[in-house]
Amino acid sequence: MEQDHTEWMERALALARKGEGLTRPNPPVGAVVVRKGQVVGEGYHRKAGGPHAEVLALKQAGRRAKGASLYVTLEPCSTTGRTPPCTDRILESGVSEVVVAAQDPNPNHAGRGLRLLRKRGVRVTTGVCRAEAAELIRPFARWVRDGRPFVTLKLGITVDGKIADRQGHSRWITGAQARHEVQALRRRADAVMVGAGTVIADNPSLWPRPANGRRPLRVIVDGKGRAPSSAHVFTDEHADHTVWAVNKRMTAKRAQRHTAHGARVITIPASRTSSVSSLLNQLGREGILHVLCEGGGDLAESLIRAGCVDEYVFFVSPKIMGGRDSRNAVSGKGWLMAELPELRFIGYKPVGKDIMIRARPKTG
Repeated sequence: MEQDHTEWMERALALARKGEGLTRPNPPVGAVVVRKGQVVGEGYHRKAGGPHAEVLALKQAGRRAKGASLYVTLEPCSTTGRTPPCTDRILESGVSEVVVAAQDPNPNHAGRGLRLLRKRGVRVTTGVCRAEAAELIRPFARWVRDGRPFVTLKLGITVDGKIADRQGHSRWITGAQARHEVQALRRRADAVMVGAGTVIADNPSLWPRPANGRRPLRVIVDGKGRAPSSAHVFTDEHADHTVWAVNKRMTAKRAQRHTAHGARVITIPASRTSSVSSLLNQLGREGILHVLCEGGGDLAESLIRAGCVDEYVFFVSPKIMGGRDSRNAVSGKGWLMAELPELRFIGYKPVGKDIMIRARPKTG
């Protein structure tokens, strides 16, 4: 039976992953209805305000849901929000069993839906594929717990930790397959963030290719207002999804040029460390769950010093750049040996000629 539970829950998790980058401020969730060893309904949450995964799966199952098992990656909601409680729909469907991977990380709701279902005679099993489900909702859990987004810092580097040569050129340190992986990272995120130096040097779009329905916020951290108003992020067809984060000294005239095509301004403190913390808190209030930061070195240092990086993704190219004037992945004065930020590796894989390494703060 446990093996059967795992098989169907893995199917529900695969469905849930289709919703990553689409559901903010809700978490991605998948659900599968199984009757006599056959899938009779399935679905995943596609956008906030739309039907939840359980509702879609039960609707597809129809009358076949009676006496069936419902597999869902996250504890069903039991309160009214934009939509009615999923627990009501589950009880109406007549399913005899609900199998849940992860509990709701919100302490005000955790376990409430499960207790309600058990009280009404539904058999409830929890913890199937718990680790995978918890990984899926890490951004949501961070947002619920701390009110700020989960931050992934992505760095494409040479083996000696460089992101650009002494002339500021960085294209292309990593290969085409690594860049393909970056597009997948963008599709999972609710916002893509870079510093002004990256906009000046590369003039990136930051829009996922293909977007597959994703519309991430593009956040330009530019305390001194150095990024040109002619940059793609301020002038292209997605300009209304750009935020220009600057300090209070920015003039109204300059702001007007940068927002002419729909971008908007967020004010941040002048201090680099406090500025990124303030910015993330503001993004959290807008329901942004997951921020992908693509550098550069100054922004990377600020995020690390502020303790705001939840996950690192390194794309390491088999190249050596060297040189005291080339650009480091993390700028600033650095750390002394006794205070080095320490990471723990959680995964790696070859990506074309490069290696993709995932890591997290050792204490995270």
